[in-house]
Amino acid sequence: MTAEDTRTGEQAEELRAAIARQFGRSLHIRTLDTGSCAVCEQEIRLLAAPHYDLHRLGFFFTPAPRHADLLLVTGPMIRAFAVAARKTYDAMPGPKVVVATGACALGGVYPADPFTYGSVDAVLPVDVWIPGCPPSPLALLHGLGVAVGRLAEKVRDLPFTAADYPERSRAD
Repeated sequence: MTAEDTRTGEQAEELRAAIARQFGRSLHIRTLDTGSCAVCEQEIRLLAAPHYDLHRLGFFFTPAPRHADLLLVTGPMIRAFAVAARKTYDAMPGPKVVVATGACALGGVYPADPFTYGSVDAVLPVDVWIPGCPPSPLALLHGLGVAVGRLAEKVRDLPFTAADYPERSRAD
């Protein structure tokens, strides 16, 4: 077993524990390609392969934004796709997290011009940035771990009980 395998196993256990502790359920990821070359998607697909086995951590990919907790965006935000990207984001239930993945999504490859906004944050509110061209599976795992923390912060801020609404009376 190599040092990288040991590190991957430790990161995996930390992610699994964080998800279980903070949510008690799995997290569903909706991937969104806004004009990439597809290399980032290949690295993302590796996470579901047996070596990384993202499912054992409680992460699952979903084709439906209405079931997603996390939006994983790759590629530069092209202007022709901005409305579709915003509709996908708006269809997700809250709280939600947006993760910009790869150098293109961060605006490092394509500057803003008549065809592209450049970075994803020109259209969507980005919570986590994962650099790299393409980012490695370990960088993706780390970014997802950071995203779990950001989502946990958003969940913690939501009111769940009547005590969280002091202005409401019991007659309501």
